[in-house]
Amino acid sequence: MRLKDRVAIVTGAGVGIGQAVAMRFAREGARVVVAEVNSEHGKSTVRAIEQADGNAIFAQTDVSKEQEVKAMVDMAAQRFGKIDILFNNAAILLREQEARAHELSNETWDQTMAVNLRGYWLCSKHVIPHMLRQRQGSIIQVASPTGMLGFANLTAYSTSKGGVFALTRAMAIDYAGDNIRVNAIVPGTIDTPMNAVELANQESRQRFIAMAPAKRLGTPEDLCGLAVFLASDESQYCVGGVYMADGGQTAV
Repeated sequence: MRLKDRVAIVTGAGVGIGQAVAMRFAREGARVVVAEVNSEHGKSTVRAIEQADGNAIFAQTDVSKEQEVKAMVDMAAQRFGKIDILFNNAAILLREQEARAHELSNETWDQTMAVNLRGYWLCSKHVIPHMLRQRQGSIIQVASPTGMLGFANLTAYSTSKGGVFALTRAMAIDYAGDNIRVNAIVPGTIDTPMNAVELANQESRQRFIAMAPAKRLGTPEDLCGLAVFLASDESQYCVGGVYMADGGQTAV
């Protein structure tokens, strides 16, 4: 097992990408902290891990709120004694409220930034001191093609994901000398609950399929191999990298 005896925090681990990665980390031997704002979803992930003979705990966490993030990190450290991996994944897409810049409400902008960018920073802020004491760690950020390319009427979400790239590179440079690796994974259009409404429309679904040279939507499991690689010792020289799992979407 490639993550035997490691401790991993996975945010947004109740559904979709976060759930798949949490379960895969557990299968690879990690003890997993399922950090999730929705208690029903989070506890469901923990049950699934335990049913597969894995080790996981649930921490109800709104990543935009520092006190909840601190409590989650403290719980992880107290329960398992260390923190080796942080998989920053929790995000929101307020699709019905998204708009062009001059039409976007302050509330939509602020809420999106609070979860998608501030949340990544807060989780990193409170995990990094543990990694510094250990002189090792891996932080993996889930980014998005929307932070690299132009997508209509996704102003807040795209900007938040563009910030993830900047945060990843800034942290990668600052902590590489401390043996803390920071990297990003860029998923394409993944068939998850976040995209469920849009993908339920067949015309929209086919449009997204056509955007990827692979000619299919991604699944949460499509990211798991990269996540395990970046979490493991196999990626010791990977620092500040941006790794695509998008079916070729950003290559064309």
